Amino acid sequence: MAPPIDHFSLHLHVLPGTFFISKLEPTEPIPQSIVNLLVKRGSLFLSLTRTPEETSIVGQWHDGIPEAFKPEAVWRCIKLQGPMEFSLVGVLAQLTAPLKEAGIGIFVVSTWNTDYLLVNEANLKLAIETLKADGWTFAT
Repeated sequence: MAPPIDHFSLHLHVLPGTFFISKLEPTEPIPQSIVNLLVKRGSLFLSLTRTPEETSIVGQWHDGIPEAFKPEAVWRCIKLQGPMEFSLVGVLAQLTAPLKEAGIGIFVVSTWNTDYLLVNEANLKLAIETLKADGWTFAT
């Protein structure tokens, strides 16, 4: 499904570097090194979500990340340019539908401004080709 509108906020970017996805039990404390990154390294992508069932930590890999978070799988990140109006409905569904058809698994992180799709590094090229063929634009 092509983008709902042709607007720069829906252009896609492949972010540099690799990413990790990690899960902690809900009662486990957040490692101090992760808390420090949230406070001191504003230029890195880092998302922390705690629910009654789990704590998910998703971030851009670099040397300051604890070895316990070293990814089993290497992820790459495709970002919707954003910011998007809340009145835009179905953007994520339209973005992920062609990836589903291509058999590409994703992990999504949403923020106030936009959405981030993580794909296994081995699937990045196919994901880009699939989205371009579906009418999505990648900014350069």
